[in-house]
Amino acid sequence: MAKPVPALPESGVLPEERQQRILARLRNDGRVVAVELAAAFGVSEDSIRRDLRELAAHGLCKRVYGGALLPAATPAPLKQRRGEHPARKLMLARKAVELVRRGQTLLIDTGSTNAAIASVLPTDAGLTVITNAPHIAQLLLDREGFDVLLIGGRVDAGIGGTIGAQAVEQVRRLRADLCFPGACAIDAAHGLWGFDSEEALFKRAMIEASDETVVVATDDKLGAVATHQVAELSRVQHLVVEHSADRATRSAFTTRGVAVHRAEVG
Repeated sequence: MAKPVPALPESGVLPEERQQRILARLRNDGRVVAVELAAAFGVSEDSIRRDLRELAAHGLCKRVYGGALLPAATPAPLKQRRGEHPARKLMLARKAVELVRRGQTLLIDTGSTNAAIASVLPTDAGLTVITNAPHIAQLLLDREGFDVLLIGGRVDAGIGGTIGAQAVEQVRRLRADLCFPGACAIDAAHGLWGFDSEEALFKRAMIEASDETVVVATDDKLGAVATHQVAELSRVQHLVVEHSADRATRSAFTTRGVAVHRAEVG
């Protein structure tokens, strides 16, 4: 049986075409490494770095040390997000709730995926839920069976919850067993990130006030990047991902000590 012929270097490819191929790899894998691209295209790392700078200038990638990541899309307002992909979020929520134990105190951030989590929490487990999201508090009150504490402060309409100094100060005076911070972006090398500086501070306070952190992320959040770091990956104990999350991505987190929980097929 004949051996496959190895691909030849692509040094004859024009820069514009090379950038398009780099972008295709980035969209497929979520990340690219400069030294690997240089070898694949038969060009210098300097040429690859120029390509990545041009792609970043157009907002098509986020440059990081040694390569680039796929940028996370700026989130739409909560009102819009609550109607997007409800079945996928429900599957994630059901897997996330398996981590909840009777009698625990939970800190639940605002967000459409976290609202799905609140909708499937058991009503007979003696749970106390602390949240900065009025819509999550109301959802739990309608279901009954929960002690609910609503964090006060300035409500951001787009985020759908309270943020700012008052909200952060209240969280710092609390203690929870589990927290569910909303995820704008998470990657194995750089941890959990958000787009809004005040929201990132609130999420960080949640994590610091909790014994364990559970991040629940749709596929588009994995390997993406945002503007403000919430926490190093070492502060995340559990990551709940969709069934479609690829093995390489899951392994990148497990090798760094994060327990990865894969949702069932939708």
